[in-house]
Amino acid sequence: MTPVLDAALACLATAYAWRWHSLRDTAPHAATVGRLSAFLSGVAFLWVAVSSPIAHLDHDHLTGHMIQHLLIMTVAAPLLLLGEPGRMFWGGRRPTERVLAIRSPHPALCWFLGTFTVLFWHVPIIFEFGMRWHVLQHATFLVAGLLFWVPVLRPWPTISRWPLWSIPLYLFVATFPCDALSAFLAFCGRLVYPHYSTMNELCGGVSPLEDQARAGTLMWFWVTIAYLVPAALVTIQILSPSSGASLQRDARTTHG
Repeated sequence: MTPVLDAALACLATAYAWRWHSLRDTAPHAATVGRLSAFLSGVAFLWVAVSSPIAHLDHDHLTGHMIQHLLIMTVAAPLLLLGEPGRMFWGGRRPTERVLAIRSPHPALCWFLGTFTVLFWHVPIIFEFGMRWHVLQHATFLVAGLLFWVPVLRPWPTISRWPLWSIPLYLFVATFPCDALSAFLAFCGRLVYPHYSTMNELCGGVSPLEDQARAGTLMWFWVTIAYLVPAALVTIQILSPSSGASLQRDARTTHG
């Protein structure tokens, strides 16, 4: 399956780069270097998670599994959205056009699907199923990650349904389910997933239970950084004088 994934990701990156190059002269507002770098980086991180040697670590170590799903949901997914593939593949239309605005997902649905997917695949019985159907598991992680970050990054052509100040709250509340799962894995004191009961000890003499605690700690730390840093940046943007003046102008335009 790895050669197929490699080919698919290579085709995706090539198609995006070709489209980006073709729009450099006709739509320079769309074909920016920043978007190209973000999208190709997203594809690269997705390859690392699902097709590189790291992709095989989860067979023996829960920490490897945790690295995989964190890379897919909190690194690859937002980078792909920052590349704005919709704007690129649909002709570089300007962001003022309200295309497909009705179809943009509701933030509450995005939040629920993103957090539910993480919890769902870490239920012990379902986790064992996921270890046999990695492609399905990875696909749901990616889709859930993309949906989760849509209200935060607001890629074209989606139209925001909630005000800007709701984004920090959206991200802050999303840390709670992940923190609960992380704390359980780190401190429960028993092996949650039988799949790792026969795991060979790592080079440093780490047992399966210690590996589980490390995986929970990694998730706890990384999710806090991945969610709260963007929340802090958005809060700074909201509190900046230029942003406040813009919000006041929008309010006068709306009520005028």
